[in-house]
Amino acid sequence: MHAAPPRSRVRILVFEDHALFAESLELALTLEGYDVRRVPVPDHACAAGQVLAPASRWKPRIALVDLDLGKFGDGADLIEPLARSGVNVVVVTASTDHARWGECMQRGARKVISKNQPLNDILAVVRRLSQGLPVISHEEREELVRLWQERRLAQQVARARLATLTAREREILGGLIEGHPVRDIARRDFVSEATVRTQVKSILAKLGVSSQLAAAGLARSVGWQAPESKQ
Repeated sequence: MHAAPPRSRVRILVFEDHALFAESLELALTLEGYDVRRVPVPDHACAAGQVLAPASRWKPRIALVDLDLGKFGDGADLIEPLARSGVNVVVVTASTDHARWGECMQRGARKVISKNQPLNDILAVVRRLSQGLPVISHEEREELVRLWQERRLAQQVARARLATLTAREREILGGLIEGHPVRDIARRDFVSEATVRTQVKSILAKLGVSSQLAAAGLARSVGWQAPESKQ
C-alpha cells in the first residue's frame, strides 16, 4: 500500500460563492496543512470550462464544490469535467434533496455532504480522500443514485404527458400556473366557464393528476414553459 502524500502536497480547490463559508473552509484546510486555493466564481452565467481552465492547470487532487454558485449557475456542471481529469470531487451543499445528491454521485462526485454538518465532518472526508480511503459505502451511493434515477424517470413521464396537451390546453394550463381561476380564463378568452372546466378535466386526465394545483406543480417540476398569455 502506497503511503499517503504529505498534506502540504495535497492541493485542494474550493468552488464556493458564499464568502464567509469559503473563507472558513480555506482557513480550516490551511491550518490542517493542505495547499488550498479558492476559485473565483463568475458573477454571470458562463460555460463550466471558463471556470475550470485556470484551476485545472494547478492540478488539484480534491475539489470542494457548492451546487448553488449564484449567477454562475449550477455547480453540478463542474463535477463531471473535474472527475474526468482525476480530481476527487466533494459536493458541499445546503440542499437536502437526496435525489439531487444522487445526480451528483452519478456525475462523478465522491461524496455529498451537507453544509449543516460540522466543519470537522468535511475535514474528515478530505483526510480520507487524501489518504486514498473510501468516503461512502456502496449501499449509500446506490441508494442516492436510485433516487435520482426514479426522479429522472418521473420527469420523463411528466414531459411526455405534457406533450400530449393541445395548444388550447397548454394555454389553459399556463393560466392555471399563473394563478388565474377558471372564471377569469373563460372571461379572457370569451368562452363559457363550462367549456373551460371541460378542458381542465381533459388536462388533469392527460397529466394523470386529480387537481389543478397538482397539474401546475407537475408542470413546474420539469420546467415546463407556458405559451405567451393573450393580451
